[in-house]
Amino acid sequence: MNESQRAESKRAESPQAQQTTELSTAGPSAGVVDQPDVVEVLLQALPYIQRFSNTIMVIKFGGNAMSSPELFEQFAQDVVLMHSVGIKPVVVHGGGPQIGEWLRKIGKSTEFVDGQRVNDAETLEIVQMVLMGKVNSEIVSALNVHAPVAVGLSGQDAGLIEAAARHPELGFVGDVTSVDPNIVQRLLALELIPVIATVGSDSEGQAYNINADAVASAIAEALGAAKLLFLTDVAGLLTDVNDEASLIAQVSVAEAAALIESGVVTGGMIPKINGCIEAIDNGVSEVHLIDGRRPHVLLQELFTDQGVGTMVTR
Repeated sequence: MNESQRAESKRAESPQAQQTTELSTAGPSAGVVDQPDVVEVLLQALPYIQRFSNTIMVIKFGGNAMSSPELFEQFAQDVVLMHSVGIKPVVVHGGGPQIGEWLRKIGKSTEFVDGQRVNDAETLEIVQMVLMGKVNSEIVSALNVHAPVAVGLSGQDAGLIEAAARHPELGFVGDVTSVDPNIVQRLLALELIPVIATVGSDSEGQAYNINADAVASAIAEALGAAKLLFLTDVAGLLTDVNDEASLIAQVSVAEAAALIESGVVTGGMIPKINGCIEAIDNGVSEVHLIDGRRPHVLLQELFTDQGVGTMVTR
């Protein structure tokens, strides 16, 4: 489904949006509104606000949106606005670039195996310090500037994420084996925003550094989230990686699998799409790949008829 078709589909869900033109041309009273574009935006947003109220949305935060101060602030504004209109956001974050920066600062060499950073005991200590002591607290602080609603935690808190070693060569790099969402559910019931750093532990208490995409998917599945949103550094799923105009606005899991099989989806996008498919197969209603380089991308994707990324559906 292309972007115009997706817009038509979304408009079918939101008849209120069709009133916009009528309001802007409805005689003398229409002249009272000096900024009709603002009115149109609000009218487009209304049905989505109503539809998404009281739903859980898991957001994986990373990439350029995390490294740019301006985009970081806009992300915080978007999440708090989502919370303010009745959505229950859960933020999951990694911090690969920040970890790399601190390893360089202390002169710690980094070894990679098949593109994955080896986590020895010293590296793991830096990972925990950076993810939980720096990145997590910065996100929480940015959200709480707008409203005192964010709470930071890691996968080690209250047994949220149980993990196991991925491979001996990678050291303390882990995979999610189970999720106990109780602590997150309790925070959501208190109308708070959980912000989760992606460190988990095994049954013996050994900590592991876990891929943030995998943690976001596992938490969304455990919560039965209505949406899982990945902020990426690309426009979304493209049929031509060199042409952002080839963005696929909406795709079913069957269509997505066929795109992988046919070779249209390649490289690093394959595990992301497979993750989307797995999340939907395990109970998440919709998964979005959106461009974290765009200003206020969450609001554009959720509350406008056109959207701006790729939505993967059943």
